[in-house]
Amino acid sequence: MKIGGDILYIYIIIGIIVILLIYILITYNSFINSRNLVKEAFSTMDIYLKKRWDLIPNLIEVVKGYSKYENETLTKITSLRSSSYDELTMDNKIDINEELSKCLSNIFAVSENYPELKANELYTNLSNNLISIEDEIANSRKYYNGTVRNFNNKIQMFPNNILAKLFRFKEFKMFEANAEEKNNVGVNLND
Repeated sequence: MKIGGDILYIYIIIGIIVILLIYILITYNSFINSRNLVKEAFSTMDIYLKKRWDLIPNLIEVVKGYSKYENETLTKITSLRSSSYDELTMDNKIDINEELSKCLSNIFAVSENYPELKANELYTNLSNNLISIEDEIANSRKYYNGTVRNFNNKIQMFPNNILAKLFRFKEFKMFEANAEEKNNVGVNLND
């Protein structure tokens, strides 16, 4: 009977190994699926970030003509845009766009002091386009942050965190709203 017990013991060990391998395979594939969802969500949001990126120089040119005293904000925006957008990493794009959002809020606040700027048709059109793009960014940011949260939770929770470290999966950065967006400051272009 010793031989039968040894065979049962071997089958149990083989069964445990097979179950572990299946778990590892399923978990790894789940990491890949979640990571791809994050990349897809960022890609969608990136379309709107790029539209804003391309619209900003036109807005700056219009504002420059009216606000001689707000050069600091305009200079900061220009320096943020100094590198090629397509060459930036995902994290760099998020960091730069968070800063750009703050600067754009400042530009809209400055425009309140210049009624003739707000009356400028080009500025109004650019502002309306920018507001529309900002709405799209906000919507796509919600989806992106949701996919990032799901992915980060997946790789941080035990026992997945062990496999995530083993396979070198890293957390993604959330795209946070800046303080001005959290305060919901409105811009009235009809004054």
